[in-house]
Amino acid sequence: MPNMPGGFTEPMDATEEIQKICDQVKGQVQENTKKIYEELRAVKYTSQIVHGTNYLIKVHVGGCIYLHLKVYKSLPCDGGEVVLRGVQEHKTEVDPLVPF
Repeated sequence: MPNMPGGFTEPMDATEEIQKICDQVKGQVQENTKKIYEELRAVKYTSQIVHGTNYLIKVHVGGCIYLHLKVYKSLPCDGGEVVLRGVQEHKTEVDPLVPF
């Protein structure tokens, strides 16, 4: 449920910080999908505070093709590591961001 403790936020427009997270996991995304992406532009995101932060991010990869990324960012005191946890392919601009 959105906006409840432990839940994901409502989707928001991507920020520069979210784009930086996407840039950090681009290699992991390409390895996971076995595809090379010229563009990996963050469009929307939602987040969940845990012991760190889980992000669901909609990214545009060209044409009318989108991916949904699940990314975990650990707390700064734990190193602030950014790790790709999952990728959903074959998404569109209108597909909602839902936990997976």
